[in-house]
Amino acid sequence: MPAPFPPNPSVSAPRNPGPSWGYRFLRCCDRVLPEFIFRPLRGIGTAIAVAGMPEQRAHSRSYLGIVFGRPPTLAEIWRHFFEFEEALMTKLRVLNGCPHQTVYAPGADDFRAWLETGGPALLGTFHVGVSDLQGCQIGGYRHHQVYVVRQRVGNSHDTDQLAARFGDRLRFIWVNEPGAMIHELKEAAATPAAIALQCDRFEHSSRTEEFEFLGARRAFPFTIYHLALIFGRPVFLSVGIPDGPKRAVLHASPRFDPQPGETRDTALVRAREHFQEFLRRVEALLRAQPYLWFNFTPLNPSVSATAQSKP
Repeated sequence: MPAPFPPNPSVSAPRNPGPSWGYRFLRCCDRVLPEFIFRPLRGIGTAIAVAGMPEQRAHSRSYLGIVFGRPPTLAEIWRHFFEFEEALMTKLRVLNGCPHQTVYAPGADDFRAWLETGGPALLGTFHVGVSDLQGCQIGGYRHHQVYVVRQRVGNSHDTDQLAARFGDRLRFIWVNEPGAMIHELKEAAATPAAIALQCDRFEHSSRTEEFEFLGARRAFPFTIYHLALIFGRPVFLSVGIPDGPKRAVLHASPRFDPQPGETRDTALVRAREHFQEFLRRVEALLRAQPYLWFNFTPLNPSVSATAQSKP
């Protein structure tokens, strides 16, 4: 569950933007203020964020322009930021013990069966909607242990709360500590625990592939399938879409399994089809609810754009 906004490259240690006490301040306000007062205040805070984050604002404008087929208005950019803030508030409330229901969209039967029975798996998700809450959901099944692959950043209150809530059943593997990451990934794969990876940002991915997404062939991390073939684990892809303040709909792919005796090339062909099919579902969800794409970073580059940038 990497940070939704990129860290400031001028700072030596990556960190989430905003003051170190920001998450705790939001939780405190949520406890003492009625929602009819707190929600407008969150809207004002979002407007300040839009004004003070020109780089993220530009990436929001670029993404929304692709989805809308026209330049977005400032109000639409504000709403994009606000939807992220609301997803963050939902996560903070759930981590604080507030009830939150997950229902399953059609086609999620394989993922639901895995949740109920357990077993080694690779879990791929995206910065879409309330997908971060899947860590809480999986943590609710006491027979599961999960290793989460993410970027270590400062000012990451959600990570601290997850670790405190689920203890030894939830561990983190830090992608920006590559020396330790490889060793810890091998250790995790030797256990029956699940390993969760993000599949939309490719900054720390050693393997990328190109897929159709939002009108172009774009690069996406593909490491999860190579790990599936190396370690013999199934792959599930999923995202969580909010359905009111206390409920989410989980959309998940069918199970992808390496097949005994199958050649690597044949398996990768199936893997590409598996990933592309789920990307189509993610795109359909974003076309219907465009403000739920929470990558305030450059949109995955298209093949043509990458080719034009080369000398």
